[in-house]
Amino acid sequence: MATKLFEPAQLGNLTLQNHLVMAPMTRNRATANHEVTDIMATYYAQRATAGLILSEGIAPSANGNGYARVPGLYTEQQVDGWKKVTDAVHQKGGKIFAQLMHTGRIGHSANMHEGAEILAPSSVAADGQIYTDTQGMQDHPTPRAFTLDEIKATIAEFVTAAQNAIRAGFDGVELHGANGYLIEQFLRSTTNQRTDEYGGSAENNARFALDIAKSVSEAIGKERLGIRLSPYGVFNDMPYDPQYDAVYHYLAEKLNDYVVYVHLVDHASMGAPAVAPEIVEAVRKHFTGTLILSGGYNDQAAEDALQSGKADLVAIGRPFIANPDLVERYKTGADLNQPDFSTFYTPGEKGYTDYPALAEVAV
Repeated sequence: MATKLFEPAQLGNLTLQNHLVMAPMTRNRATANHEVTDIMATYYAQRATAGLILSEGIAPSANGNGYARVPGLYTEQQVDGWKKVTDAVHQKGGKIFAQLMHTGRIGHSANMHEGAEILAPSSVAADGQIYTDTQGMQDHPTPRAFTLDEIKATIAEFVTAAQNAIRAGFDGVELHGANGYLIEQFLRSTTNQRTDEYGGSAENNARFALDIAKSVSEAIGKERLGIRLSPYGVFNDMPYDPQYDAVYHYLAEKLNDYVVYVHLVDHASMGAPAVAPEIVEAVRKHFTGTLILSGGYNDQAAEDALQSGKADLVAIGRPFIANPDLVERYKTGADLNQPDFSTFYTPGEKGYTDYPALAEVAV
């Protein structure tokens, strides 16, 4: 059986060097003021043999930047910083999309610019705590509910950030509609208790995601836009309910008009409920673009998903952290470096750019 994982792949107008996607992973290596650092360019360039790199979550606005040391795409300085990253990746022959992640209710003022505000579909605080560099662990604050005008303004912020991403040299943009962040907060009635056109039914709960997708698609082109969804994800206090299935069935049909790919993530390997095959099949049936699957894959499982037609591309996350040359290691059957979990979210180069490639190990 021919190996499909390492063959070139087509994503819209882009030709990728293989079918392997580096999944988006927050690494918290920006500055305290959310600026891009030079080591981020090194990190992504080291991993440019992936067919497609999906960046860490990047805030589209100051209000959406709720975590410590997470970068943004809403200032000229940030755009300039990302240009160094995309140039470094392109010089190595790679392709990279910017993942736009508005944290919504998952944030803390200690992590945010002065004057920024924590907004969400409804005033429902998340259980648990969030880390801050200056105050340690803090309870999640209660967000203020968006007004309709603020929803429209936030959609416009996504559009501007997407345009900034293209100016910064990114090959495209992924909307983060998963993992309990703002877009998913609108999708689910756990966090969306609105009674206007943005809540109260599957169609209304999906409206915010689709309005952003439509507006961004019109601004940068459908071929440059994807979206990530986690239908059964429970991260950030988002308990699953079977009623949410209707929202994802509806999205699968409507997203055809706006995005080149849907990126479905299954967090079963991290303890969440497994995504029902019916949901994947529904997306496969109703969405005619590229389907990326992620969640606990290794090279053999990825190959199986590609060969069966279940997925068009497969995204792999944590193995890329410790193995900058993961593609080569998969090709040759070499052992993998094991990641140091204690440095996943710490500042600096340790556990970020210092994992050895095979060539360095040989020397």
